[in-house]
Amino acid sequence: QVQLQESGPGLVKPSQTLSLTCTVSGDSITTNYYYWSWIRQPPGKGLEWIGYIASTGSTSYSPSLKSRTSISTDNAKNTLYLQMNSLKSEDTAVYYCARGLYYPDVWGQGTLVTVSS
Repeated sequence: QVQLQESGPGLVKPSQTLSLTCTVSGDSITTNYYYWSWIRQPPGKGLEWIGYIASTGSTSYSPSLKSRTSISTDNAKNTLYLQMNSLKSEDTAVYYCARGLYYPDVWGQGTLVTVSS
């Protein structure tokens, strides 16, 4: 059974950097040709795709977030990372990692990140 678990700080101050971790179990992030996505949902709004990293290591980002977002992995730990710089209040959201790109089939439970001073 594939499971994804996000973790990170619940509260970040404006202009600071957010670092989130997604630990994957039950599947390898490198041996199958999957996309591993980060997605977020602001309060009262719809889902917003942030970006992905493929099992090959290639990445792609939402144009609106590309300048301040980075997705990486630690293959030995089977873990994904999301880093987002220069946080704003509008970045307040539940952040999810998921397996897949257009229709992810496995999701983490999500972690709430609040950007506030």
